[in-house]
Amino acid sequence: MNIVEYPDSEAMMLDLADRLTSELADTLRRKDSATFCVPGGSTPGPIFDVMSEQALDWDRVAVVLNDERWVDEDSPRSNTAMLRKRLLVSRASAATLIPLFKAGGAAEDAMEELAAGLEGHLPISVLLLGMGADMHTASLFPGADNLEAALASDAPLLMPMRAEGAGEPRITLTAPVLNGALSKHIVITGAEKREALERARHLDPKEAPVAAVLQGATVHWAE
Repeated sequence: MNIVEYPDSEAMMLDLADRLTSELADTLRRKDSATFCVPGGSTPGPIFDVMSEQALDWDRVAVVLNDERWVDEDSPRSNTAMLRKRLLVSRASAATLIPLFKAGGAAEDAMEELAAGLEGHLPISVLLLGMGADMHTASLFPGADNLEAALASDAPLLMPMRAEGAGEPRITLTAPVLNGALSKHIVITGAEKREALERARHLDPKEAPVAAVLQGATVHWAE
């Protein structure tokens, strides 16, 4: 794990947007397509705002979330809705969104279909993750019902996940899929999360799930 510190969050977001765009462009120079895996929530929004305007062959880029809350897109909690507003606009509107939600049923019932849509876009070319103060990443939450299975080396591509701190039921990419990314980045802000990250380095992934993806990752941090 390598930690890059920034003077402020604005500088971090701008630098990270440039770095992620450059890595995607490099992938597209070598391959026909690239897969960009991104977090939901509010933190990456400024990164997406910048990236959406960048000159990139977006029509050759597939975008998939790290995880999704099992809610319809008209919910303010929908990560997919956030992506459509912040990343999949302007030049980046040409990118292909790989869905992690299917309306009309439980998450467990949609795993096979959603995994089939993801499989052809693996491995992930460029991965951006976030982390909560509880040391969760994607929807790998401490104490979650399927956490141990999602951390296993033989885990399926996707896993439904329920946890006390998660709110709604979730669907998440599993640890092997995240760790299979060719480039891994984690973005965090604030002293609380920096302290949590330092603790996670010395804990088992069952206690601190982010620990499962730290090897080979670049962590970007600003106060």
